[in-house]
Formats: sequence, C-alpha cells, structure tokens
Amino acid sequence: MNKKIIISDTNKNSLRIKAFVSKNIKKNKSLRSNLLIVIGGDGFMLKILKKYKNSSKFFYGINSGNYGFLMNKFSPKNTIKNLSKAKMITISPLEMVVKNKYGLTKKSIAINEVSILRQSKQAASLLIQTGTKTIIKKLISDGVLVSTPAGSTAYNLSVHGPILSLNSRKLSISPISPFRPRRWKGKIISEQSSVKIKNLNSKKRPISAVADNLEVRNAKTITVKINKKIKFNLLYDSNRSLQNKIKIEQIRKETS
Repeated sequence: MNKKIIISDTNKNSLRIKAFVSKNIKKNKSLRSNLLIVIGGDGFMLKILKKYKNSSKFFYGINSGNYGFLMNKFSPKNTIKNLSKAKMITISPLEMVVKNKYGLTKKSIAINEVSILRQSKQAASLLIQTGTKTIIKKLISDGVLVSTPAGSTAYNLSVHGPILSLNSRKLSISPISPFRPRRWKGKIISEQSSVKIKNLNSKKRPISAVADNLEVRNAKTITVKINKKIKFNLLYDSNRSLQNKIKIEQIRKETS
C-alpha cells in the first residue's frame, strides 16, 4: 500500500502549497511508497527529520520560505512531475553526547552541525581531541563547530569553514571567532572520527552545546560522531540535487 504523508508548517504560503499538492498528488500513481512530503523551510525540515529518525520514509522537501537549502523549489507546473522523477541521497546525522557540570548526560542528533558556544561574556576555553590525538590543546574563542557535509554550507560557511562535498566522507571542525591561536583555521577529519571537546574552565567560562536547534547549557564534555545506524533518505529534483547545490556554493565562495 502506498502511504503518502504531507506535513507543512503553519504559514499561509505553506498551507497554500499543501492544499495544491494534496489535490494533485492523487493523479500521480507512480510515486514512491512511504513518501513524506515536507513543506516549509530548512528549520522545519530538520525538525521533521528528527521526529521520523527511526522510520524508513523518503523525504521530499518543498520550500515555502527563503533559501531552503535542504528543500526543492515549488512549481505549480512541475512539482508533481518532479516528485516522480526525484533522485535519492542518503545521509547520516551527527550524534552529540553532552555531560554537564552537574553530571547529567544528554544525547541528541544533528543533521547540519553541533555548535559549542560561549555562554557568558567570557570566551570559551576548549580542548579538542579525536580519539587519542589532540587537535588543539587550548582554543580561546567564541566556540567551535563540528559540521557534516550537508551542513557545511550553513552555519559552518558563515564562520568561514570549508564546504565539504557530499561524498567526501569528512567532517569539518571550524572555530568561531578564534582569539588564541588567532590564525587557527580548523581541521577537516574523517567521518569515522569521534570528536571530544572539553571545557577547560567550566566555572569561569561556561559553554553550551547545540545540536542543530537543541541546546544543552553548562556543558563540561561533548562527544560528537556520525551515527551510521540512522539514515535519512532525501529526495531531490534531478536538476537541483543537494550535490549540485553544494557545488554552486563552493563556486560562490571562491568568487566572492
């Protein structure tokens, strides 16, 4: 049985698109089974992906906001046709495990990035390791990001981190406004690596850890790694795949 679900956020444009898709999707009998159509922006898509993280659904996003990097463009003429021809990519999220200064542990996933941010006027003081290897002994900064290839064009790009190809099998570690060492540009590591970030002064320099949009305050240690057990099947129009969008951003960065 073909089961198709349409979920939208509550703005007027999203509801208008939902009504159009709901009416016209019935005419197309060639769509994938277990299809979930998400109408909104990137933030809404991230929320839905997390909600259905244990499902085997195929996610097709339709943008009703501004840029919508994870989404497809809406077209009254082509959207239903594009749905039947959409190409699939599979990505896995980061898993963040945070232990706070009170000894409590919190776990969450992030499709784009895990952000470690200073929590007060004091800059963060961080030790960053991968396995038994120390990446940097003491980073004084506003924070640091660990980003997936899919998220490398989001917050990571805003802090001048590298754009990663979707098939690179890499993660990016990017500092946010580094003070010492001032010229540290970060590091690209294997997606098989486990990143451990330790707050070197949790009393004077508190930090928070954010997995996409879920925040854990007063973090003491943070471990970040790819969770290959979770796989998201994302559908994109053949002429606007996620890989192509990332390539376009790489060109823009080089010429900007």
